[in-house]
Amino acid sequence: MDLMQMATQILGQKLGGSAGANNDLLGSVVGSLLGGGSDKQGVDLGALVGNLQNSGLGDIAKSWLGDGDNDHISRSQITDLLGSDKVEQAASQLGADKNDLLRGLQEMIPQMVDKSSSGGNLLDSVGGIGGLASLASKFLK
Repeated sequence: MDLMQMATQILGQKLGGSAGANNDLLGSVVGSLLGGGSDKQGVDLGALVGNLQNSGLGDIAKSWLGDGDNDHISRSQITDLLGSDKVEQAASQLGADKNDLLRGLQEMIPQMVDKSSSGGNLLDSVGGIGGLASLASKFLK
């Protein structure tokens, strides 16, 4: 399962209703929230992990990248990370309650990073060895 499928499945299950049944809409919203840049799957995990680090959430990101337990991220941390306007817009597009969306993101984002890092797929999403070295250097500063 690719990252976008995983993201839409997790978020769709959390939101239920019509938003949960519309994978195209969910995919579009996830892409707008989580990058949609260089990663062909619509999610730029390298940028997401970098943004976590730059936002003072590097320890949380490290827990997701490792094989141990994933640390919790709060709804307010997600809002700060992604931007309140983007979260509000995404909730509106999905016809969902903002808090329901944030609860879904609380589960989806750590799982995406965790699953992509355990099998080595994160290497591709950060631009190979060079991108990983750049990402790692941010954690070592």
